[in-house]
Amino acid sequence: GIASKMEEATPRAKVEPTFPESGPRPCIFIPDTEVQPAYPLEAFSIPLHYADDLESVLIPSGLIQSRAEKLAEDIYSDYGGSMIHMLCCLKGGAGFFSDLMVYLKRAYSRRTPTVPFTFDFIRVSSYKGTESTGEIKVHATGMDFDVIRGRHVLLVEDIVDTGRTMAATIPHLQQYDPKSIRVCSLLQKRVPNPSGFVVDYLGFSVPNHFVVGYCLDYEEFFRDMDHICIIDKKSIPKYDAMAHEHMGK
Repeated sequence: GIASKMEEATPRAKVEPTFPESGPRPCIFIPDTEVQPAYPLEAFSIPLHYADDLESVLIPSGLIQSRAEKLAEDIYSDYGGSMIHMLCCLKGGAGFFSDLMVYLKRAYSRRTPTVPFTFDFIRVSSYKGTESTGEIKVHATGMDFDVIRGRHVLLVEDIVDTGRTMAATIPHLQQYDPKSIRVCSLLQKRVPNPSGFVVDYLGFSVPNHFVVGYCLDYEEFFRDMDHICIIDKKSIPKYDAMAHEHMGK
């Protein structure tokens, strides 16, 4: 296929991926809001159409960008310049995936002649509304899973909740015999009953709130917001009604 021809035409790094023996690097820990309140909305530029429907800003846009840049540097360092096949988990992971690619291109272009990555999109679903359903579904979007055979796969996700979705997704991908699978997630929630799943590259550990913005949604709303915010639960019926109205048209 095209990807394999690209690999043949590109000088491959001799060093295979290596990862810190101590395990994943530390992430940024966002304290519980009871301990340290999140940022006030009035301190930021918030889209007018969401201004009355949020509690606070949990992670400002600038901090997201700085963290994505550092994660890209860590990924480059660990993979030793080897080509990666990135799998973006739609839809919530799209914003983070796009920014991460920008920073990865910069990291690779400055240090190695290797093509940095190829990519595809998948859908991994377990959410309905604000709750995880526990039913895991993995769908390819315009790709054949055989493309990951013998390749280093980096699964890029927006948020890991209990970890059960990722824990179910990885075995599904492993049946196609990739050379390695690692997970990069922007967020991981601190939930009451986690599965113990460990994210290889994690941006932020966040408290157990339903968050929106930066492509994370509630019923398809809030994806267009740059910051990651805590939704005001009193606004949920409003968006339920809007979603129902939209579906009815």
